[in-house]
Amino acid sequence: MRRRRLLPILLAGGVMAVALCSLAGVRQAARADVAPMPALKPGAPRYGLSTVGLSYPFAAAIAKGFAEAAAAAGAGAIILDAKGDVQKQTNDVDDLIAQKVDGIALMPLDSVVAEGIVARAGRGHVPIAAVAALVGDPAKRRVEDVYPGLVALASQDEVTAGRAAGTLAATMLPADRPARIAVIEGASGFPEVEQRARGFREGLAAAGARYRIVASQPGNWTAEGGERACQNILAAQPGTDLFYNEADDMVIGCARAVRAAGSRARLIGTGGSKLAIASIKAGAVDGTVCFKPEALGAQVFAALHRPGEGARFRTYPMPAVTRATVDRCVGQW
Repeated sequence: MRRRRLLPILLAGGVMAVALCSLAGVRQAARADVAPMPALKPGAPRYGLSTVGLSYPFAAAIAKGFAEAAAAAGAGAIILDAKGDVQKQTNDVDDLIAQKVDGIALMPLDSVVAEGIVARAGRGHVPIAAVAALVGDPAKRRVEDVYPGLVALASQDEVTAGRAAGTLAATMLPADRPARIAVIEGASGFPEVEQRARGFREGLAAAGARYRIVASQPGNWTAEGGERACQNILAAQPGTDLFYNEADDMVIGCARAVRAAGSRARLIGTGGSKLAIASIKAGAVDGTVCFKPEALGAQVFAALHRPGEGARFRTYPMPAVTRATVDRCVGQW
């Protein structure tokens, strides 16, 4: 069975400790699995969110946005923590269906397994929407092609994110010769690896950039992996002009390798993490593409609370930012 794995930035919990402080409210409110319900007016609707794991800052930020949107609407939010376990996520959703909640937001751990979860919600007559990852085989379904049975999908378009990074990279390349670019990928098997790389090349091509990819290595979504990959590439290709890192954690590690090697290579990441934003302000990283997980949480709640309003595929602008424009990106994880 093909498995749609976690979005890469969900795996950054250990590296991104800086993000935890702003998300403490959601995570402290969570008992083992379920955040306590606030006092509700009689008859107020209740909505559940099955998240991949509140230990992941990106997922916790989605939960924060969902809970805050529910509170603003006078509704209750039940936050369930799958803790990275596909079977637990399935059981959690079954519990929500049994509780007869007014709607379920699903952050899929496995997009193919999620097909069955959507079917169960349908049989239970509970509206269900997906957030942060598509439902269905990612090799056969585009992100904007929302799976039948879902009220909506709120997610990033990974190709668009890569395209924004490519457009930004084109402004940083030497004008007098073809640039030498290295790509630090995520981990093998994640569809985001190909999607972001494809968008990156599209952005460069649209900008008329002259370049060649001199190296491409996996950084496995971590700062340590990014540092190792960039060290290896700089040893073989010391004249590399720019590193495109497919996640912000990797660009932080890559920045260490670039400094240690005395390289003048430019550095671009993806994700808009708080640590990356701070690094851009400090001049250690040149740019990133801004993701907004709290906005995703609010969008998926709105899709459930006001069904029939708005598009089935929901996303948000993902600006590419540099030190000059970094205030356009407020890190949410």
